[in-house]
Amino acid sequence: MTSEILAAADRKMLRAVEVMERDFQGLRTGRASTALVERLHVDYYGAQTPLNQVASISVPEAHQIVIQPWDRGVLGAIEKAILKSDIGLMPNVDGTVVRLNIPPLTEERRKDIVKTVHKRMEEARVEIRNLRREAAEQLKKEERDGTVGADESHRALDQLQKITDRVIADVDRLGAVKEQEVLEV
Repeated sequence: MTSEILAAADRKMLRAVEVMERDFQGLRTGRASTALVERLHVDYYGAQTPLNQVASISVPEAHQIVIQPWDRGVLGAIEKAILKSDIGLMPNVDGTVVRLNIPPLTEERRKDIVKTVHKRMEEARVEIRNLRREAAEQLKKEERDGTVGADESHRALDQLQKITDRVIADVDRLGAVKEQEVLEV
């Protein structure tokens, strides 16, 4: 039973890292990336729909994103969604497509993005520590119930701490990579 608790905690912790990594993809780094806009929601005939379900998104050059909706009637809604979002880009609508030009990042904006990266890393660490606490409580409960001996419980708690340390090291490594990417001129 202890191995199942440890495996479940490991899976949940890795999922928290994956979510953080996906959030990092949506942060601007000075280069165009479809991840900046594909998670935006557009008001598509009264329903909030992800942008990548109503349009094709491409990156024809390093500093431009082109959004080509399958239905021209949604161009205005795409423009509104981009303006309402916090990505800080101005959409250019030219009849059939929306173009987003990615300007180079200022030093101040880079520092703000790094702060956001650090905030997101801390949120992931807190989530991982909470998952560790929940798993530890389950292991201690098993020991109290008598299903597991004290020695096995302590070994499982040590193993849980090793898993937690490994996953937090992944968070730190991914955060450092993203920070370097943002600060790169």
